[in-house]
Amino acid sequence: MEKLTRRTARENAFLAAFASTFDNAMPEDVIALNNELGENRVDEFGRKLINDYYEHSAEINDIIRDHLKGWTIDRIPRVSLTVLRLALSEILYGDEKLPSVTINEAVELTKKFGGNEDYQFVNGLLGSVVRELGLADQDSASE
Repeated sequence: MEKLTRRTARENAFLAAFASTFDNAMPEDVIALNNELGENRVDEFGRKLINDYYEHSAEINDIIRDHLKGWTIDRIPRVSLTVLRLALSEILYGDEKLPSVTINEAVELTKKFGGNEDYQFVNGLLGSVVRELGLADQDSASE
């Protein structure tokens, strides 16, 4: 199995996680189907993003809720919510600790699959979380 770029791995993980939000499909089933068909293959990096989100979903959803101003989590578009969940799972539980890269990739995914202005919301919420948790500068040494 060829190695995916991080961008492709994130996008394929997003597509699998997003698909699993319909009909209460289990992410593992979506991943297995995607990999079987050879479409939007989810590699180990993508699988870890999805697994980390599901393992820590209550905490991640609480973080999102805590950063909403005048909104409820139910009002967030499904694309944006899925992107936020995966990005936060990578920021909080990923091995690479590159929050600025993760935020940039989340913004690009939202621009590609979300509504016209949704990326600004995603960027703002993720930036706020990273600053609040003191994670903003962890990646500056590696840039």
